[in-house]
Amino acid sequence: MELHFMGTASAYPTPVRGASCIIFRRDSDCWMFDCGEGSQTQVMKSTIKPGKISKIFITHLHGDHVFGLPGLLCTIGQNSTQDRLLEIYGPQGLQKFLRVNLELSRSMLGFDYVVHELIPIREQCNCVKDWETWSVDHEAPRGPLHPYEKPGMSISADKQGVWHLLEESGVSVKASWLTHRIPSFGFVIQQASQPGRLNVDVLKSKGILPGPLYAKIKKGETITAPSGELVKPEDVLGPDKPGKKVVILGDTSNSDSIASIAQGADVLVHETTLENDMVENAIEKGHSTPAMAAAFANMIGARHLIITHFSQRYRPVNAEITDDCEDPSVLTLLKEAQEGFGLEKVTAAFDLMSFSIR
Repeated sequence: MELHFMGTASAYPTPVRGASCIIFRRDSDCWMFDCGEGSQTQVMKSTIKPGKISKIFITHLHGDHVFGLPGLLCTIGQNSTQDRLLEIYGPQGLQKFLRVNLELSRSMLGFDYVVHELIPIREQCNCVKDWETWSVDHEAPRGPLHPYEKPGMSISADKQGVWHLLEESGVSVKASWLTHRIPSFGFVIQQASQPGRLNVDVLKSKGILPGPLYAKIKKGETITAPSGELVKPEDVLGPDKPGKKVVILGDTSNSDSIASIAQGADVLVHETTLENDMVENAIEKGHSTPAMAAAFANMIGARHLIITHFSQRYRPVNAEITDDCEDPSVLTLLKEAQEGFGLEKVTAAFDLMSFSIR
């Protein structure tokens, strides 16, 4: 499993840094998290093939996280077959945003898509002044769907404030809410436990040689030795290995509400828009500092923290600079996060960076 960072900027893309977009790759399947303006161009620069993207998750509806979505779908449609279904998950209002964009531009995709909307709860909308009309304003227009759109689900939170999105092929995805200026979500990708190590020596001692029976017992099936003895999985398999957990958060000035399902994350992706000395400004705008990201990583016992979503005031580490340049770099944010979480446990993302989840 890998994370590929297409864009690591906040607010808008520049010639040296793209808007928010991350791709989670598992085997040959790719899931995109956020799709800021210009994301399709970033994907073309990467090793990711647009046609391999099967699911897209949008954290919130600010433009730097969603303006690239209509264009990306059109790009995918250039080299796609009609028998595929692209699933898209995001806040209520995403269905309307996408349908209106595609209809007004007369965009025919050539493949089917579906939008599943997360219905917000009151707690995450305390900052939205027009709460009473918010759900009406964000409902998709009545009438026919886009020609390539399939009906999607409206997903509500359970009593613990968790949205259960999917469970397939040994992986589940849940979401919970974050504090921001509009409804924002974080996503938790949980891999199922993996079978423990197979004790090959014991199997060979029973006359069972490498072959199809090994695969069967690893799947949890009882097999029969040449002597007629029944060999159960627990006889030859070690303890299950816990599956990996990846947590990807949208814009946030307080992530506590997702802490319960993010516990023990192998990788936490957390925004750090501004440096620690600008904490009041960050919180006012619904964002985080490195110290805030580090504190949350400690709270959930994360193994590794990746910071991203940097203000454009911080130049990329690899950007060309002149001798008189006094602009701070992302290294400022990285050092502050390391002070709070550990030197070897923090990575500052950069555009087109890949990170292996081990």
